[in-house]
Amino acid sequence: MDQLRHRRAHLPETAEIDALRVSRDAILDKVRDAQIVVDDLSVEQAKAEADVEQARARRARDRDRMDRGLITNPKDLQRMTYELESLERRVSSLEDSELDIMEQAERAEASLGRLREELAGHEERLAELEASRERKSAEIDAELHAAIGQRAPVAADIPEDLLSLYDKLRQTKDGVGAALLRARQCSGCRLTLDHAELAVINNTPTDQVVRCEECNRILVRTAESGLPSS
Repeated sequence: MDQLRHRRAHLPETAEIDALRVSRDAILDKVRDAQIVVDDLSVEQAKAEADVEQARARRARDRDRMDRGLITNPKDLQRMTYELESLERRVSSLEDSELDIMEQAERAEASLGRLREELAGHEERLAELEASRERKSAEIDAELHAAIGQRAPVAADIPEDLLSLYDKLRQTKDGVGAALLRARQCSGCRLTLDHAELAVINNTPTDQVVRCEECNRILVRTAESGLPSS
């Protein structure tokens, strides 16, 4: 039962899930940052487009006035020509800025797309691992339920003081409160008992608890213990 609980608590999927969640959260932060960059560039691009359109509209309006001969005063005509030349330079500069922002926006969108793909891959892998962990946990729970059912009638036949001693030893002896004495060796600490110790155990009534002098665990005697009378 302890082994089953340990298996359930230390499924390999759990460690990978924890690592993936940390990585996923880091990518999610990058996605948020990348989205902010995209949104800011979108605002900049909209403003740049508006500035270009405004400059183009003014240029078209001034050209139209000149082409229609609405400006007859030579000084006004010269001033308008200078303004058109200035507008041409401004339109060209604004278009260059707009193009630069568009290129930045394309790169930012591409970077955001890659991050979203990476995030989707993490989410897909996490879903697979969580489903696998859930399936294995359910299988272990079924085994544990069966083990609990097998233990209950056995524990019911054991005296309370002996069961209490066994449970206390389990807590301090790596989960093993009772060990088989097999071929003169304690299966708990692997100590081989000498002939004097074996003689003492051999002379101890079978209904009396004996314990390993090395690890203090309860020793379970069987026909394979290696006792003189075995």
